[in-house]
Formats: sequence, structure tokens, C-alpha cells
Amino acid sequence: MIGFLVERFVQHQDREAVLWNGRSYDYRWLNDRIQAWLGYLRQHAVTRGTVAIVEADFSPDAVALLLALIEHRCIIVPLSPGAERKKQQYGELARGEVRIRLTGDVPPVIDWLPRQTDHPLYAQLRQAEHPGLVLFSSGSTGNSKAAVHDWHLLLEKYKKPRRNLRTLAFLLFDHIGGIDTLFYSLSNASCIITVSDRSPDSICLAIEAYRIEVLPVSPTFLNLLLLSEAYTRYDLSSLKYITYGTEVMPERTLKRIAELMPHAALLQKYGTTEIGTLRSKSKSSDSLWVSIGGDGYELRVVDGVLQVKARSAMLGYLNAPSPFTDDGWFITGDLVEVDGEYMRIKGRSSDIINVGGEKVYPAEVENVILELEGVAEVTVYGVDSPIVGQMVCARVRRTEAAEASPDERDFAKRVKKHCSERLQSYKVPVRIAFTYEELHSQRFKKIRRIAEHE
Repeated sequence: MIGFLVERFVQHQDREAVLWNGRSYDYRWLNDRIQAWLGYLRQHAVTRGTVAIVEADFSPDAVALLLALIEHRCIIVPLSPGAERKKQQYGELARGEVRIRLTGDVPPVIDWLPRQTDHPLYAQLRQAEHPGLVLFSSGSTGNSKAAVHDWHLLLEKYKKPRRNLRTLAFLLFDHIGGIDTLFYSLSNASCIITVSDRSPDSICLAIEAYRIEVLPVSPTFLNLLLLSEAYTRYDLSSLKYITYGTEVMPERTLKRIAELMPHAALLQKYGTTEIGTLRSKSKSSDSLWVSIGGDGYELRVVDGVLQVKARSAMLGYLNAPSPFTDDGWFITGDLVEVDGEYMRIKGRSSDIINVGGEKVYPAEVENVILELEGVAEVTVYGVDSPIVGQMVCARVRRTEAAEASPDERDFAKRVKKHCSERLQSYKVPVRIAFTYEELHSQRFKKIRRIAEHE
């Protein structure tokens, strides 16, 4: 199953594969460690088709175990530290049969769980003798959905060799973007640099120390990077690409990053838990217009919503109805504008605020509020109104300097005044609440609903 990867590992066995905690592991080590893990799995009677929960951070041993489980035709449920609060829920949803826990340099812990897994999607994988992958997403209500993938389909896109680039593992391997980052690096015998601390200073320090060339992050992280000014304290000249995705990028943030780091190309990525990550090309570094697709993907827009047909699409959900149309298209829920080969993602259809029949895109209002000095983070959302259906509200976290001024009413007036000068009246927030809490999750993604907080 991973034969094409092993061939590249052998060809480039002296290259760095993973940098972790300041230590380098080459492809010879990785190949040997995969074989050791295969022996471990057989020794502990882990058979093909077993649903294996892997609790680990992005360590070299975790990478080797993941590859060994794929080769052993297991169904893998990766859980990173970012999912700590939901581990029990995720384990029950996935119906894990065995759990393998990796913590630092401590020997692995393996536990057999009292569950039987007879789900039809698992039966489909076992019958085909294909390894599987279970990833979790949140629906509009915040309820977690367990998406089941076939590794045989996911790995196809990595068989064509591409560029060898030193890449930071920012997104974790229980996230479709983290999976894409990892396997792009492995398939090109590149070096992937892992970090335990994802604060702006720690990330910038890693870029400087390890001459990282690709930084795959979220718009929220880039906004925090600007606020921290960590980019002024380190040498980031090695960066060739900054890729971003997982949520709508504020135009203000994008243009500022492009201005400060002209040596790095900014590339918007697009993917979902259900269909994988598509190839993409931004119109320019400071543009939100992007062309997406590539071999194995078809696109169409229906009523302004993007739909994708993908060879790498999941088999289905363990705990929810199929989200595909009868003819196999996945309804992404992302509202888009189209201009020739390019499109601009405006936001999730479930997040749209309806004010008296007028649509308000939260990202548009958030972008305007972020222009104000003293705003660290902002989330715009709708609240039911008996008069106009919904009204626009905003939750704002101020910068430390702004928090020194206790007059929140004055700050709220400034926000409303600025919005009224830049937006149509129905888009101006009616209510503004202030918070000292961060408005993003541990995965550096904006929290739009309390239920999405992980």
C-alpha cells in the first residue's frame, strides 16, 4: 500500500525526514521504524481491519506508526492533543477496538477496548482489504461527524513527485490539512519540522532555526502573528510559501502579510474533511481569488454554493446521512463568487445573517472591524430578531493596549461609527460584546459557536 513511498525513502535514505525537538531523523531511520512498528502490531495481535485509535502529537514515531498501520491495512483514528476534550466522544463514535498512545520518548501504551465494529463502511474497507482513516468534522450545530476515508483513494494524489521543500507541520495529523502536509512532504522525500508550541514566537523561532520554506497555517494564526509582531524578531527569509486555509481570510490580514513578507508567495488552499485537499493557485499573493481543482476533482456552483465531485471523497459518515447528491457531488456549504477560472470564498452558508431579507457575510464585517486599532480578534454572528429576522452582533477581544482603557462603551461607539462609514446600514453590528477570552480554538480557527470550541 505504501510501496511507492518506501521506494522514495530508500532512494533518499540519507535525507532528513523529520525534525523533532531539535533532533533529526533521516529516511533510513523512518523506514526501519516502520518495520519495527509492523512487528509490534503483529506481536500484539493487531490484525488487518482493526480500528486503531492513535493518540499522539506529530512526532517521528507517530509518523512511522501511521505508515505502519496503513501498510498493515488497519482503520486509523488519529487523535492529537488538540482533541483532548473530545477523545472519549471521538473514540466512541469511531468504535475503536485498540488504542495506542505515544507520549514523548516514553514507550507506547496499547489498550484493547471492549467494542465490536460492524459498521457497513468498515465492512466495505475490510472486504476490499484497504486501510481506512477516520477524521472528525463539526456540522452547523457543532455536533461531531465521523468521516471514513479509504487510504487507497487518498494516497493516489501523492504518487506524482513534486518539489522538495522544508515544511512546518502546523496543522495536526487528525486534520485533513495536516494529512496533506505530511504526505506531500513524505512523497517528495522532504523534511517536515514538527513543533510542540504553536505560538507566533515559537513558530518564527523554528523558521529561523531550521530554515523552513513552507508555512501552512490558518488566517487566525496570521492575524495573531501580526498582533504579536514576532516577525520583527526573527529571520524569516527562508520562507518561500505561506499557505492558508480552513476558514475565510480577512482581506486586511492577507494584504498586510503580503506587504511584510514579499519574498514569500501566499497561496490559498482549499479542502474539507469529506473530500480531501484540492490543488490550488492564488491569483496573486494579496488576492483572495483562487483557482482550485486538479486531477480527480470536478467543480460546479449551484445557487451560489460550491459543489465538488472527488475521487478522494470519503466513503461516508459513521453517524450521519450521506452529504452527497444522487450523482455523487459533495455540497460544501461554501458560498462563492466566480470570475472565469477563479473563485472567491465568501463564507459558510450556515453562517449567513439574514437581516430583513438582506444577506450579511460575517467575514466582510469582521474585516472592517479588524481595521480598527485596538482590535485583536472579532467574531460576527446573527441573533434572532422579531422585527427583521436576524440582527448583526459582534464579539470583540481587544489588544492589551486597548484593554488598558476601561471605557468599553466608547470603544463600541468607535466600532459602530467605523462600520457605518464602510458598510451598508443593515450590516452594522447592533450589539457589540467584549471578551478577554481568545476567539479561536486550539487549532487556531475562529470560534463562531460555543459548541465548536475544542
